Order: sequence, then C-alpha cells, then structure tokens
Amino acid sequence: MTARFCEVALPVPLRSTFTYALPERLATAEIIGSRVVVPFRNRAMVGVVISVGAKPPEVKNLKEIVELLDPVPALSAKLIELGLWVSRYYVAPIGETLRATLPPLAEMRQSREYEITEHGRAFLDELKQRGPSAPGDSLDLALLEILERAGKSVVSSRLLRISGGEAAAERLVRRGYLRVSDRMRHKRERMQKIVAWNSAAIASGAAEEKVREMLSAERGPLSLPFLLKEGISRAAVARLEKQGKVTTWEEPLTAEEDAWEADFIPPANVLNAEQQKAVSAIGEWLASKTFTAGLLHGVTGSGKTEVYLGAIEAALAYERAAIVLVPEIALTLWLSRQVRARFGDIVAVLHSGLTENERTREWWRARRGEARIVVGTRSAVFAPLDNLGLIIVDEEQESSYKQEETPRYNGRDVAIVRARLEGAVALLGSATPSLESFHNARTGKYRLLELTTRVENRPLASVKLVDLREEFRQTHKSAPISSSLLSAIARRFEEGTQALVLINRRGYSWYVLCRSCGAGIECKNCSIALSYHKNRARLECHYCGYSIAVPKICPKCKSEYLYFVGDGAERVEEYLRDQFPKARIGRLDRDTVRTKREYQKVLGAFARGELDLLVGTQMVAKGHDFERVTLVGVVSADLALGRPDFRAAERTFQLLTQVAGRAGRGKFPGEVLIETYYPEHYAIQHAVDQDYRAFFDREIHFRRMMHYPPFIALANILVRDRKIENAIRWCRAIASYLDARKIAELKVLGPAAAALSKLRREFRFQILLKTPNRRLLAQVLDGCLEFCAKKEIPDSALIVDVDPTSLL
Repeated sequence: MTARFCEVALPVPLRSTFTYALPERLATAEIIGSRVVVPFRNRAMVGVVISVGAKPPEVKNLKEIVELLDPVPALSAKLIELGLWVSRYYVAPIGETLRATLPPLAEMRQSREYEITEHGRAFLDELKQRGPSAPGDSLDLALLEILERAGKSVVSSRLLRISGGEAAAERLVRRGYLRVSDRMRHKRERMQKIVAWNSAAIASGAAEEKVREMLSAERGPLSLPFLLKEGISRAAVARLEKQGKVTTWEEPLTAEEDAWEADFIPPANVLNAEQQKAVSAIGEWLASKTFTAGLLHGVTGSGKTEVYLGAIEAALAYERAAIVLVPEIALTLWLSRQVRARFGDIVAVLHSGLTENERTREWWRARRGEARIVVGTRSAVFAPLDNLGLIIVDEEQESSYKQEETPRYNGRDVAIVRARLEGAVALLGSATPSLESFHNARTGKYRLLELTTRVENRPLASVKLVDLREEFRQTHKSAPISSSLLSAIARRFEEGTQALVLINRRGYSWYVLCRSCGAGIECKNCSIALSYHKNRARLECHYCGYSIAVPKICPKCKSEYLYFVGDGAERVEEYLRDQFPKARIGRLDRDTVRTKREYQKVLGAFARGELDLLVGTQMVAKGHDFERVTLVGVVSADLALGRPDFRAAERTFQLLTQVAGRAGRGKFPGEVLIETYYPEHYAIQHAVDQDYRAFFDREIHFRRMMHYPPFIALANILVRDRKIENAIRWCRAIASYLDARKIAELKVLGPAAAALSKLRREFRFQILLKTPNRRLLAQVLDGCLEFCAKKEIPDSALIVDVDPTSLL
C-alpha cells in the first residue's frame, strides 16, 4: 500500500502545520478532522489532522502518528474550513484556532517523566562516596536514588512529594544527569458504586428497613455517595452486600440533574402579530435553504425569546439543527432552561462554567446527533452539529462575544460566516444592536425584522434623569444614592414590589487617594489604581488579582490623610441596608457569586420574591425577566463616557437602555431613574427616550466623519514586554516597516503607549491600522508578522487584534 502522509495542526504559536507519516494500522482510517497524539520535539502533543496526501514531502525520517484518539472524526469538513477562515481573518496560528473548536481533552492527561542518564549514575556514585556537601546535594541525592531504584522513568507527581523535587529535577536535566519526556496517557474514567436492594431479601430492624425503603419503595438504585449523605455508612452497605440483601455495581460518574432547570415550568405565551410575522419570515428563509443573515430589532420586553423558540421549532421541522449563542454564562442558565423546557433532551449546553467532563459529554452528544440544539456562549459557535440550519446570536452587540486571547475571534461574526458555509440562517437579536449590524441592515446586507411594542402592549418604563449637580446644590453633600432614588425605592417597599439598582463598579471604593501629596495607590503589576474591598479589607487589582492590606499611611509621603474615592456596588449595598434596615437586600457581582449555583441562588431568590432589592453590576442589566420589578435605578450612569474608546457613547446608550428594560415587564408599570453629572450628553438623552434610531443617526455621523467602523476596518497591533526598552524598540521597528510601505489606503496611528500602559508586569505600546479595504488589511498584517519573524521579535510579544472591541 502506498504510504500516506498527513498535515497536523498543533496548539503552538506557529503559523504552520506539521507533516507526519501515517502508520500502516491507520492507512485506511477516516482520519481528517480527528485528534491524534504525535511526537513534537521532546514531548507528546495532541493535534488535529486537516489533510492527507500520498505524495511524500521533502523531509527525511518523518515521525509517525502515535495514536488516533477519535473513532469518529471530531471535526467535520465544514468546521475545518471555518477554522481555516478564522485563522486567516484573525491572523491566528491554525493549531491554536482549531483547539478552540475541539472538546476538552477530558480523557487524556499529560505527564512529565524523568529517567536517570549514565552521567547521572556517575554523579550519584560520587555523591554517595563523598557525601552531600554543597547546597542542594541532599535533595539531588534523594532524587537520583529514587530514579535509580525505579529502574525506569518516573512521573513528576512522584517527585512532587519531596519539597522542591520537581525544580531540582529540572536542574538535573539541564546538567545532563536526567532525561525528560512528556507523554500523553488515558485517564481512568471516574466511577461510582451503585447500590440496589435485592427484591427477595427481607429487612431486619429499623436501619435495614430504612435502606430498603430508599432503594426500592422510594428511589430505586442509588449511588453510594448519596447513601453516605443520608447517614448510611460504608460498613452497613458492605454488611448488607455480604448478606446478599443488596447488589452493587460500578457506573461512570455523571452530573446530577440541575433542579434549577428540572423545576422550571415555561410560561404559556401566544405570539402576537409582530412576533408571528417575524417567525413566519424566518421560516421562509429556512425553507429556501440558502444563506440569510437577519437582524431582529425589538424593544426590551418585546418577546424576542419567543421568536427564537419559534425559529428553532421551524428549523427542527425542516430536520435542521440550531445553535443559540448568548454573551454570558449567566444568561445561558436562563435561556437554556426555557429551551430545554420546550424541546427536551435534544438540547445540549456548552460554556466554560461546566467541568471538563460535562463539556466533553455535551460536545459529543452534539457530534453524535443526540443533541440537535446547542445553547452556549461564544465558543458554542463551533458546536459540531450536522445539517445546521439556524444560528441565533442573542444580545449580539455585547463585547463578550469577542475573545481576548488567541484566536481573537468575534463569535457574532464567526456565526455569520458559519451560516454562509452551511447555507443556514443567522439571526442576530437585540434591543440595542451594534452600529455595525444595524448599518448592515439599513444597507440591505442583513434582513431587518422589528418588534416595536412590548408583549401584551405593556408600556415601556418611564425614564427620568437625576441631575447630580443639582442634587449637590440642594443638599451640599455627596451620597452613594441620590435622595430622589432613595424616595423611589421607599415607595416600592411600601407597595410590595421590587427594585433593581445598577452600579457598574465592583468593590467598595474606586481607589484610595492621599490628600497630602495627591498620590494614588497603584497596582505594582499594572498601571491602574487598586480598588478597595471592605468585606475583605484589601486593596485589589481587577486585572491581575494583586492585592494588599489597606495601608494606615500614604506609602509615598507617610501622611495619614487617606481618602476613599468613589462608590462601588459593595458601598451602595451597605448604604441601602443602613437606610432600609428591614428590607431584604442582595448583591449580584463577581465578588458575591463565583459559581453557577451561587448565581442561581441569588437570582432565584429575587425571582421568588425573597429579596426586595437587588444591587448589581452589568450582570443584572440584560436578559432577565422579573415581573415584580417596577423600579430600576442607575448609579453613576456616565462612568463609561470617560473611557478612551470610540465606542464609549454606544456602550453607555446600550447599557442604560438595556437596564431600563428590566422595569415594568409584568402587570405593574415601571420607572427608571438615571443618576448623572452629564445629563446633556446625547447618549443619555436618547437612552431616556429609548429611541435607538435617533441615537444611531447621531452616532453614525461621528463614525463616518472620524473614519471608524462600520466604514473602515480596524486592527490593533500591541507590543508588550517586561522590559520597556524592548517593547519600545520592537514597536518602533514595526512602525518603520509600515511607514516605509506608504500605502495610500492605509492609515497608521502610533506607535503610542496603550491606554493601559502596563498590564501584568508587561509594558504595552500599540499601533492602530485603519483602512476601508479588508483584503489590504490582511495582506499588511501578514507582511508585518513576516517582518517580525525576520527581526526575531518574539511571538509572545505581539498581539494582533482584528476588529477590536476595546482599545485599552
């Protein structure tokens, strides 16, 4: 048989694939799209095969594939094609791109193994003869003796039992006394013991009767861990098994059913005329079996979710699969339970909040066709569904669809491209679409569907501004909450309804300032002030996690006059508790909820009416439907307007409009109070009117005049290094390369220090590229990376961000 060769994409920061020989045993296997274990340098790695050929490459002594991991290829041909497009468009290494499309390696583990060399044996004999004398000799002697006794390679986990063992082993490798190799091994599947009552057995005594009731009359076979929680000991189970009264066996460990979803009963909603029109239009697009991109623009509370469910039902009727993307894990929990309640077990959920085993299980359910609907965050756009007919992108304007690490793709834009490859419908939905999407709808690139009224013709909440300048003139004091908002909250407590308060700042205070010298206390790793968290009595950096105890005096001038500036969510919650001691108040931010269950607990309590008021960051601003919320207060509404970002006004308008939509969604009318020092700003004025089109017309004019998206394409080249002189030198070299090209259609801004000039100990400088020609931009970026390779500028020093959502 003719030898075959294959190209394997490996998760390394190199823009190329690697050629391997196919062993005879795999010559007839279906291997394209499968994960394989291959040798790479001195270790084993898992990659994905993207092509196979019979023509031998011009390379001698090719290494062979070690193992085929997937009996069925993990990636279809269309997913490989999508991965190649993402790699090209976002200028990302193909191996790292395809890694983002694959399931976690839950079934494999990588181990580092050490083996003693001949030089190592000689050094061991020398240590035994002369005894340990130099620092570290005792540790070296202990390690070498372990390896000699083993007579074979020893995994690093064994060496970790000795304090400093692994570091010492690496030192011995550098000195030639040890050999090291990385190996991929299969994990043992986690199992659990299942216990069942023998129907012929008779219980004797109350304790055995309790076990019998649990295992037969009430629940049936149960896991041993569950029985232990119920107070039944291992010894009791073992005794019953020995007596033949119970039977036991092993089963794979599976996740417990989520009561959050199991107990949910969806509301019975009848589509209104606008919703029915939208669903019918989407059904026609699906029937055409050609690519269609649509934008569903509906006011808050207009019932976009019901349109999504109707569209999914239409896709299933045509025997096609569907993907539903949401911007955050929090919204995944809410939307997935509605979809599961409607469509049952054919729904899979994919997001990073799941364990590796859970993600792997859900991913393969989709690949095998057991699941026909996938709900998830941005990475779910790569869900391995065959015959895909519909991709829904909810809250499509959200910046969290943009990945902030390689590959830096935008889930919304990748959804459009995947729909084109699959001949499917891409449906973007939002009450506040991004300017790019609405511009595409206006110019005919997308089909536009509109929902102009709330369900059941409920009115939009009335929105009022609280001018904090006038508030200060009247009260001559500054408080976390204005008197107007306090009075409105008090009225809700009297009425027995609920209120939401949005403050888009974590912590107790924004930063600490010395009143004597004016210095702030900054993070030692980042060019950002530390935020005060009272509950933990720490100053913390929200970027790198660095924290210190709150100082008694100024570190710079030793003054004791330290001042805490600004109010965060923790301070607002404390102030409201002081003002309303009998009220039930909760807080929802990343300081109070870290896990899925904590998030469910807080939102579930609020939904059941166990909380009167909920304070939160933007986690509470969108997607949620609380019928008893009649008041929304926005504290420091103009915070985002001061950010050095051309999207600052757009994001402010979107956040205010979205949070205003949380009020008045039930039978009670809603009210929104927005606190601001800048009530004249057009973003705030249009948010008060909840007039998206007026805001769009104003903002699109600025974008056109200043040459920003959607009229041009952007790319941000960021250069970083722990040594500032390296970052400056490399950034200047790239700028000189670009200037020398003198490309008419390309505008180069910079180099300049990034807005966040230091992050995680690295100094950062950036160059911004602007051009109306996307093909030209791709060519320039490719040439730039080739130049950097020739100049030996490290790959780790460069971040190339195409279509950036943030310029910080």
